[in-house]
Parts: sequence; C-alpha cells; structure tokens
Amino acid sequence: MSRAVVIALLVLVAAVSSAATVLIVNSRDTNQPALTEGATREKLFGSGKELPPIKDGQEMRPRW
Repeated sequence: MSRAVVIALLVLVAAVSSAATVLIVNSRDTNQPALTEGATREKLFGSGKELPPIKDGQEMRPRW
C-alpha cells in the first residue's frame, strides 16, 4: 500500500469514529431536566441531606 492510501484510511477511520460519537451523544433523551443540587448530592453520596455546619475551632481534616 502506498503512503497516500494509508493516510486516506486513517482519515476515513477518524471521520467514522467522530460521526459515531456524535450520533451516540445526540441519541440520548435530551428531554430529561438537569438534576437539582439535592438530587445530585443524593446520586453521588446516597443522601440528599445537607451537611451539618462546621463547629467553631473544628478542623477540616481527617482524623488518622
């Protein structure tokens, strides 16, 4: 194979993969509303409750 054929095949593969990515991303249901702050917190941490306030003098580091 000549160098031009190899380059053309690489460009074709890149174009097909880009098109597939766009189609997959656009095929999602976009009618779903964005998650609210509480829903996001519940999804990530398993609880939608607010964290308790930090007491005076309490340090923000783990206890080892």
